[in-house]
Amino acid sequence: MFEQGGRPYASSPTPVKGDGPLRYRPAMTWRPGDAIALRERWGPSIFAARPATVVQDDAAQTMLYIPPGVLSAAAVDDAGVELRIPDRPWHLELREHLAFGVLSWAWPDTPYAVLFTHEPDGSPRGWYVNLQAPLARTPVGFDTVDHAIDVVIALDRSSWSWKDEDELAQAVALGLFTEQDAAWFRHWGERGVEHVLLGQPPFDRDWEGWRPDPAWARPELPHGWDLT
Repeated sequence: MFEQGGRPYASSPTPVKGDGPLRYRPAMTWRPGDAIALRERWGPSIFAARPATVVQDDAAQTMLYIPPGVLSAAAVDDAGVELRIPDRPWHLELREHLAFGVLSWAWPDTPYAVLFTHEPDGSPRGWYVNLQAPLARTPVGFDTVDHAIDVVIALDRSSWSWKDEDELAQAVALGLFTEQDAAWFRHWGERGVEHVLLGQPPFDRDWEGWRPDPAWARPELPHGWDLT
């Protein structure tokens, strides 16, 4: 069991169908500047994959950076429509990912990541709490399972709001998650908001001036990113 902000974390109250066993070599760590694949899984299948540059990776914290416009794998249906949740058959297609950059933080046994986003010119956009399964190490990077609902936090941390509540409701209606799972995700979304708004480390410092090391190459999906 893990303590986050004085509240114990264990696994979701019911087995979440998308989570599945994500087991690889737990001792493997990455060095700053390494290009890795950050993959979303659904059961045994890959639902999305984005190239990212490792900023920090140790036993306490993983930081990743995704530049704007990187080529990523997205789940699309037979009509070429990108899927937000796995509500119908899909295949993976390489597409340009996002028009903004993402600096992210994740912690062991913590079912959310915090994202700080910025425009292509480096100007800050705001904060984001992504509800997801804790990162699992893989030979090509990290795997997770997205929990549909997220949180948007204003740049000045003065307000916050839920995002994609409709997608979570749809996922529950389809039987992908349960109502109990949904309540659990919201609980951890609120914990993620507290993490940022209360300025708990590492958010007790100013990240608006952060820039990636100019020596780092632009990340690409590594060889084997599509293997499970």
